[in-house]
Amino acid sequence: MSWVNELIDLYEKNSDKIGVIEYRGEIPYVLLPPFHTTVTAQITVTIDEKGNFINAESVDSDDKLTIIPVTEKSGSRTAGKEPHPLCDNLRYLAGDYAKYYKDDGVCNALYISQMEKWVKSDFCHDKVRAIYLYLKKGTLIKNLVDRRIIKLNESNQIDDKENIQGIVQTKAFVRFIVRFSGIQSLQNVPDECWKDRTLQECYIKYVRSQEKEKGMCYLTGNTESISYLHSKKIRNEGDGAKLISANDSQNFTYRGRFVSREEAFAVGDETSQKVHNALKWIIRKQGAFFDTLAVVTWESNRLNMPRWNADTASITAEYENVQDEDEWDDEWEDDWDEKEDNKVSDGNEITAQKFYRALRGYGKKIDNTSFMMLLGFDAATPGRLSMVEEKTLDTARYLENIKKWHESCEWIHEKKIGEKWIRFSGMVGVKDVADILFGIENKGKLEIVDKNSKKLYAEAAERLIPCIWNGHKIPYDYVNRAVIKASSPLSYKERKNWERVLTLACSLVKKYKKQENEQEEWSVALDKKEKDRSYLYGRLLAVADRIEYRTYDEGDKARVTNAKRYMSTFSQRPFETWKVIEESIQPYMNKLGIAERRFYENLLDEICNLFEKETFLDNNANKRLDGLYLLGFHSQSYDLKKIKKENSEDKKEEE
Repeated sequence: MSWVNELIDLYEKNSDKIGVIEYRGEIPYVLLPPFHTTVTAQITVTIDEKGNFINAESVDSDDKLTIIPVTEKSGSRTAGKEPHPLCDNLRYLAGDYAKYYKDDGVCNALYISQMEKWVKSDFCHDKVRAIYLYLKKGTLIKNLVDRRIIKLNESNQIDDKENIQGIVQTKAFVRFIVRFSGIQSLQNVPDECWKDRTLQECYIKYVRSQEKEKGMCYLTGNTESISYLHSKKIRNEGDGAKLISANDSQNFTYRGRFVSREEAFAVGDETSQKVHNALKWIIRKQGAFFDTLAVVTWESNRLNMPRWNADTASITAEYENVQDEDEWDDEWEDDWDEKEDNKVSDGNEITAQKFYRALRGYGKKIDNTSFMMLLGFDAATPGRLSMVEEKTLDTARYLENIKKWHESCEWIHEKKIGEKWIRFSGMVGVKDVADILFGIENKGKLEIVDKNSKKLYAEAAERLIPCIWNGHKIPYDYVNRAVIKASSPLSYKERKNWERVLTLACSLVKKYKKQENEQEEWSVALDKKEKDRSYLYGRLLAVADRIEYRTYDEGDKARVTNAKRYMSTFSQRPFETWKVIEESIQPYMNKLGIAERRFYENLLDEICNLFEKETFLDNNANKRLDGLYLLGFHSQSYDLKKIKKENSEDKKEEE
């Protein structure tokens, strides 16, 4: 099936959500009915069923999203005079607008004329009739002035300097509440017009009753009313870019190939409505945004799936949050892979085991016919939206690839939640990769702050999607950039920020080495038998760093060790730089106790004994280190910290 058919299928499967305003955090979203759109309203006017004014008030900032019916032309209007059928801004609705502001009154005349046709049709609604009766009186501005919603200037005209929730008064959008008395008031129908499904259904029938010339829809092959004006607001409510659009006849983009635009491309009106409405809904519901790039995924059977762009800790936490205790599978250990079971544990409750458990939980719900869809959209110009990504993958394969990505990049990472740092085993999220690789320190954390550089979020997403979804190779320039940045600890004011760069570099180097050689498997656990030159030099650097750090007083903790100070030079010329570092740590070695000094001396000797003789020949001695030295450095550092922790715990037990 094509992405168009998938979106139509998505719309049909979620028909129970049509017209229901939901929230993602504090952001509202809705699956729109056909021939409707959403606007941000500033004024709510309340009337009774006979069209009598009751009240007017400014819209609460948390309840601004409003569903309104639109015509084919008004739904895509940018300029010109095309009234919406029911709710609109003051220029269209107010019969007395010209009394309070310079205007020719044409917009109001068009609106009343259009609404009159709906009122006289067989598909009129009681609320529509009440609004029509009220607006025919031409007292809207007067009522708003009386309620102090609209402010006038000294000339008794609408004051251009005043605004309502950031919108100039003359452009304020008005929505309606219609109060009924008697039996109608007892019906389970909301008074708010934008929430009334019966009103929405009446308008849908009214539009369908108006005969239009039919043709073949190029997207579905069905015969239906054709539309050449298509929806905007796809990525967000302020998005003016269109996915499907046709130039005016003066530009002739189809000249030389087709006689008319009808031959070039024709899309059914309702098909377009369903495709666009489903796309808007799913993007707002679960889309991921990378600057101007919007990427959305969904599962064909409406199942929750782990987010492709999330870090390991988030995937684990999200699964635990949606599961009841009795839904956990108690027999998950029975066919547990020994390799998975022996992952390095970081001592934190967010571990590799819980991640695998979450993936198994997701996998138990899928069937053989389900699949995952991914669509990515970006705007080349403010008015044109393009599809930059389209992928379809069996759900089982998607879960397997998510597992492989986090497994092949697994390292010990830290992230800040609120004021607390947590540690987890796995891989960081896609946005974190962009921030760490291309960001700078800002308010104590790494992030991309330059407006022009934020396009790097989209670049990172586009380049990592194939790696995560299809198992493609990690871009080498990302690996190299991470290694270079991790080799410059002096570039960071906050130690935690450098450590985040270091652990990402370890993840990417591990992934890169694995994809170059399937037999090359690296982990956080220290490999005391590994004889790779870069790995051993990294271990030496970690020991030197630890020796100096162990002699620091509490007030010296912010000091940078000589090992970190020389780290960049060390990675370029390790042999000669190690001589300098080894000499610099001798005074610190002498400050240690005899037992501890002997431990580090033995450890340095042990590491040096692992070097191959050829390593120190003239041609190889000062050869530049590859990214493996960072793995050796971090694994050795991690191992030394664990030893200290274990010794501390042993002392407590003895006491």
